[in-house]
This record gives sequence, structure tokens and C-alpha cells, in this order.
Amino acid sequence: MEFNQFKQPTSDVEISQPPTDSISEIAFSSKANFLAASSWDNEVRIWEIQNNGTSVGKAAFSHQAPALCCVWSKDGTKVASGGADKAGRMFDISTGQTTQIAQHDAPIRCIKFVEAENSSPIVATAGWDKMLKYWDLRQQAPVASVTLPERAYAMDCNHPLLVVATAERKILIFDMNNPTTPFETTESPLKWQTRTVSCFAKKDGYSIGSIEGRVGIQYVDAKLKDKCFSFKCHRDATNPMEALVYSVNSITHHPVYGTFATGSNDGSFMFWDKDARQKLKSHANVGGPILSTAFNGDGKLFAYAIGYDWAQGYKGNTSSIKNTIMLHAVTEEDVKPKQK
Repeated sequence: MEFNQFKQPTSDVEISQPPTDSISEIAFSSKANFLAASSWDNEVRIWEIQNNGTSVGKAAFSHQAPALCCVWSKDGTKVASGGADKAGRMFDISTGQTTQIAQHDAPIRCIKFVEAENSSPIVATAGWDKMLKYWDLRQQAPVASVTLPERAYAMDCNHPLLVVATAERKILIFDMNNPTTPFETTESPLKWQTRTVSCFAKKDGYSIGSIEGRVGIQYVDAKLKDKCFSFKCHRDATNPMEALVYSVNSITHHPVYGTFATGSNDGSFMFWDKDARQKLKSHANVGGPILSTAFNGDGKLFAYAIGYDWAQGYKGNTSSIKNTIMLHAVTEEDVKPKQK
């Protein structure tokens, strides 16, 4: 069965040999259908996704503590990851070798390749030591460091735009042409703790999600500030006296259309068009909280990681929630902006 024949989540395909503990981040290569996942079992795994929807495990490498983030290099040849062992590591697909590329004084929560196309690889790491560091892979010491106002919770880069979200709802926006000085430091438009941030495909702003079931749409250019807005999502209002609010754990922008997906611990994912301010499609009840999401390079495949997010503490961790990754075939109808 070809991917484009899949229609509904009932047809979604489970990854082979999923992680054995909660998944912290999933990421697709932009060059091929390779998927990476970092997880709390200290492992970073890589699968190749076949055209028929099956997946084949290609490689894995380890941290000495939970792996908290992962990302692909621009050329699709390397996976970088950060972990609670305070180390950034890189795996080379062609050689099978793992090297340490970064070091912090506390767990590394966020990692991104931040260089422009066709330039030498630069990795940015942000950690719970309140530091943002830039690493040239040809050198052992960071080429630059920035002190953050608080611990890093989320980060995204679409060169030249880099956005770091920290504890206490702080947002730092960088232009990679001047990577050590934020051109704007602001507060999140959302009132509660930040969970995720994702740069727009057009590089003119970012989406931010929080634990209160809200998404903020933020433009960077001062001339576009009047287009900023926030909206409620991932809520259950069937009981008007007590609406249930769920965390927005992941936001991912579509590489072709610039629309975006949200994943939440209500067990649903939704596709949105920010320009039309409308929901395009929603898929509910996937079997557990959605922890991370990713589109592949052409946007025809969407992956989402399911697992317990510890929002209810250890008492909420029941055996009914399986740690796994599902693959969803994306139709144009799901993600293409509607005609006005």
C-alpha cells in the first residue's frame, strides 16, 4: 500500500521497534525519509521509512542519561542530539561514528543546526544551565556563548531566524547574522509555561505553544506586529462549568504550504492555517499524549510520538499508554490553505 492511499489515523502505521521510554523529540531528514527520535531510555534511534509505510531500523547511538532533543544536519548526513548527560553528540550516517560535539554545565534541552545553506555546519545548543552555545564542528570549544535569562525550554531555527524560549515565559529572538546579541527579548504572549516554539516557513515569525491549550502567532518585523494573535485549542468544553485544558506539546510547520500542525496531551493532532486563522483538519484519540511531531522533507508524511508526558506525576503513568511513533500520510486537503 502506497502512502498516498492512507486517509485516516486508523490507517496510520506504527514504527518498527519503537523506543522503550518516553520520546523527547522526533525529527525527519529534509533530504530522505529518515526519521530520528531521542528518548528517555538514553538512546537516539534512526529509521528509514519505506514507500509502503514500513520502517527499517538503520542505526542507534547512546547518551549516558536521557536524550532530550535531536535534529538532522541540512545535508541529511548527520544527526545531532543533546542529553541530560550535559553532552551534545553527533552521529555520522555514512561512517557510523558518534562524536561529542558540545558540553554544558547542565542538561542540554535544545539542539539545532543554524548555518545558512551550503556553509560549514554550526550547531546551537541551549541548556538548563541558562546558556546558548554555538559550535563549529571543526573546533572543540564553542565559537560563541550567550547567557540566557532562564533555563532553555524550546528552540527553533530557520536561518537567519533563531528563537529561544526559556522558563519564566521569556523569548529571545536572534538574527544569525549577529548570533550573540538578541535583536529582541520579550515575554511570551501566552500566560503559562512555554512548551514548544516553531519558526514560520517564510522566516518572518514563529508559533509558540504552552501548557494552557493556546498557540501564539508572533511576527518579528515591527511592521507586521498588528498581525500577531493567539488562539485557544486542544480543550474539552463539553462541561461548561469545568473546561479541560491540555498542553500544546509540539508545533511543526509544513515545508511546502507554511501551515502547521499541533500535537497535544489530549491525544489529538490538528492542522492549522494561520493566515486564514482557521483549523484545516483534526485527528483525535490516538491512544495517548502526543509528545513530538514532524513533517518529512516534502510534507507528504507526518510523524507523531505518543507516550506519557508526566503531567499527572507518577500516578498517571499507566501501562495503557504505549511509547511509540506513528506515521500518518498527509493529503493536500489536510494541509493546503483553503481558497478565500
